[in-house]
Amino acid sequence: MLKLGIIGAGRIGQVHATSITNNVKNASVHMIADPFMNEDKIKWINELGIENITTDYKEILENKDIDAVLICSSTDTHSSISIEAARANKHIFCEKPIDHDLAKIQMVLEEVEKAGIKYQVGFNRRFDNNFKAIKDAVTEGKIGTPHIIKVTSRDPEAPGIDYVKVSGGMFLDMTIHDFDMVRYLSESEVEEVYALGGVLVNPEIGEAGDIDTAIITLKLKNGALGVIDNSREAAYGYDQRAEVFGSLGSVAISNDSGSKAVISTKDGIVSEKPLYFFLERYMQSFGEEVNQFVEAIVNDKNVPVNANDGLQPVLIGLAAKKSLEEKRPVKISEIF
Repeated sequence: MLKLGIIGAGRIGQVHATSITNNVKNASVHMIADPFMNEDKIKWINELGIENITTDYKEILENKDIDAVLICSSTDTHSSISIEAARANKHIFCEKPIDHDLAKIQMVLEEVEKAGIKYQVGFNRRFDNNFKAIKDAVTEGKIGTPHIIKVTSRDPEAPGIDYVKVSGGMFLDMTIHDFDMVRYLSESEVEEVYALGGVLVNPEIGEAGDIDTAIITLKLKNGALGVIDNSREAAYGYDQRAEVFGSLGSVAISNDSGSKAVISTKDGIVSEKPLYFFLERYMQSFGEEVNQFVEAIVNDKNVPVNANDGLQPVLIGLAAKKSLEEKRPVKISEIF
């Protein structure tokens, strides 16, 4: 059984610790580190049966019993801890993004290659049953050659302004998942990006230098076209949909809800709203992505989402930011 260390006991660290304890085979959490450890976090960790707790993540890297680490700390620490963990010869699962700085991401890629360890990036939506069903249909040729990939991603409520200020902007914080999904579903790389954006939800987001509503079009190397629409606030809940249209047909997914029941009466037809947010929608996927990470280590296989998969959406996000600022299409070759 692999022993894992989790660096960061915030929301996503807690998601992974809970998921690993309840759903992941062949692995257990041996230690959790968080510089802001408090009584509530310690109580929650103890309730999961995890005995080793520290405020210093270096204790995880120095622990010879720990085989792999999950980096769930703040975004600005991802690349530096990745490099330290690679040098400590630990396999690494890193939450997205690796970094917003391309030079730092490149350093991570070099250290990972030098160390010869497994490195997986946390794009959990690839492991959602719905998105995987689209991917399988594309891979199996059921819809022919992909022509158009559409992704809709709208959050139920906008984040706080303090978060917006340090998020790196909507394209690198929220849309980054959608950039990855277009690559995943199209089985191709993005060549060119054109982004339109506005502040339609909360003027304070604009005052903080960001946007809250966007439409992005993408030109892919295989000739397909991508369209992403984003909003920071959908009144009806967490809106996560996608479609791939191809030469032989199309495949699409809609939102998950508490049930598929539809009530039809003389007054109208009513169904449930989408599940409220990502924890409800994607909990299964968090367990599955770590399961596959563990399997890659145990069986010495390639990880399903590698460091280059972490790099490409950042490149697209930076191109989208440049496109928005300069009001023109931007090629990925201009960025990197």
